[in-house]
Amino acid sequence: MHGMGFADPFRMMQGVDIPLSEVAEVTIDICVCTYRRPFIEATLRSLDAQILPADVTARIIVIDNDETPSAKALVDQVAGTLSIPVTYIHAPANNISIARNAGLEEAKAEWIAFIDDDEEAEPDWLACLLQTARLKDLDAVFGPAMAEYPDDAPHWMRKQDYHSNIPQRRGGVVQTGHTCNALLRASSSLVRGQRFLLEKGKTGGEDTEFFFRLWFNGAKLDITEAAIVHEKVDPKRMNLDWIRNRKFRSGMSYGYHSLTTRNAVTLTLAALGAMAKISICYIMAGLFVWSEEKRNYWLLRAMFHRGVLASTSSKAEPELY
Repeated sequence: MHGMGFADPFRMMQGVDIPLSEVAEVTIDICVCTYRRPFIEATLRSLDAQILPADVTARIIVIDNDETPSAKALVDQVAGTLSIPVTYIHAPANNISIARNAGLEEAKAEWIAFIDDDEEAEPDWLACLLQTARLKDLDAVFGPAMAEYPDDAPHWMRKQDYHSNIPQRRGGVVQTGHTCNALLRASSSLVRGQRFLLEKGKTGGEDTEFFFRLWFNGAKLDITEAAIVHEKVDPKRMNLDWIRNRKFRSGMSYGYHSLTTRNAVTLTLAALGAMAKISICYIMAGLFVWSEEKRNYWLLRAMFHRGVLASTSSKAEPELY
């Protein structure tokens, strides 16, 4: 829903009563990359239900990354029932960076949001991202993507919530994030013109690298826990092997992108640090061998650090897609 008279946070902070009719319009383009997922209908309807301040207008950009425009018929059908404008783009094929870049090329708004095609946004999702970014003068802000488990999900998996994607602070600093729940200030000189690396669209971690690059260049990133999207867990992903592989890939991605330089000294120090953490994790897993939840927790932490270790001995990430 649009046009609700929310108070502008800057007017509130400054104690100035400015009529909403005199406030410059804020524009947001919401990019949704899709690949053969009928669930995108629920995603689009959740975006249409966003409650936005009166000075904010939004548009949805759907980027279809399939070889053929397989999502067009469904997107057009759903778009005809929505109040929010929808633009469809076909950007083949099988490389998510191509799709993300097509969204960035099409976007003309001051702000660009990203959400995945298997997620549903809470009604205040976009408003929370925008308010945080404006109040803190951010170049990008991230929110959590919360997993929804079926009733038959294993207790240890549900308890540790391995399928949620929650942005992290390291040493109190947000260095990177994910496009499953993000808002970028497209008008920022640090964001304008940046693109996702095409080679990362085949290896994964393209969003991790993108936001790391922004941060290294001086962009200000932060998190708001209030901007929530939800994702139903695919039953095919409810097993230890899938989570183990995901942790390993996350470790590799973090290892590749967290080092500003990759010389012999930095790589050796990173490798030694990873090996020490792996050893500690396996010791802890042995101590908790009686507890499936705690044992798996430490084993999966070890897999993350094994990914970091692998990143120190390889010059290039293997292609997965």
